[in-house]
Amino acid sequence: MGKVICVYSSSSDSIDRAYFDCAKMLGYALAKRGCTMIFGGGMTGLMGECARTVHQYNGKVVGIIPKSLNVTGIVYEKCDELIVTQGMRERKGLMDEKSDAFIALPGGFGTLEEILEIITLKQLQYHNKPIVILNACGFYDNLKSQFQTIIDRKFAKEECNDLFYVTDSVDDALEYIANYVPHVFGCRWLT
Repeated sequence: MGKVICVYSSSSDSIDRAYFDCAKMLGYALAKRGCTMIFGGGMTGLMGECARTVHQYNGKVVGIIPKSLNVTGIVYEKCDELIVTQGMRERKGLMDEKSDAFIALPGGFGTLEEILEIITLKQLQYHNKPIVILNACGFYDNLKSQFQTIIDRKFAKEECNDLFYVTDSVDDALEYIANYVPHVFGCRWLT
């Protein structure tokens, strides 16, 4: 496949090992498919687990980290390329710009903010790249329900479900990205 894929994920080491297993599976699959992983540049949590696994299988990792987090013990210093930004907004902008697709592993507030922003940018037609929410262990079930509530109560159109893809399978996620055909949306904001 050979795409550049942005991975949003947790930086916590306190979470259940099952989430780390999913991050390992994703890292392995990215490397084996010849994909480059772009991520927030952290060495802990699912971020670090996925990056280390990509490297373990001879894949390429690009970290983009704000200078305030570019410190020993936080930054994944083995990145093939490490880009240091002034702040979080510049970091996210570069991640968006340099990526062909986006995958969200389970994560906290930062991961949720990143995935919602990239969906919103697609809704507003700033990009038309594939977005996958990797629903490991049912982590995003409640978010899926909230998205449906938004649509059911007319805060967004049903067509907004085409902005992203939800799966619990790493292989399915990467197949979706490999076969992605950009959707043409009729209405600019889908609201």
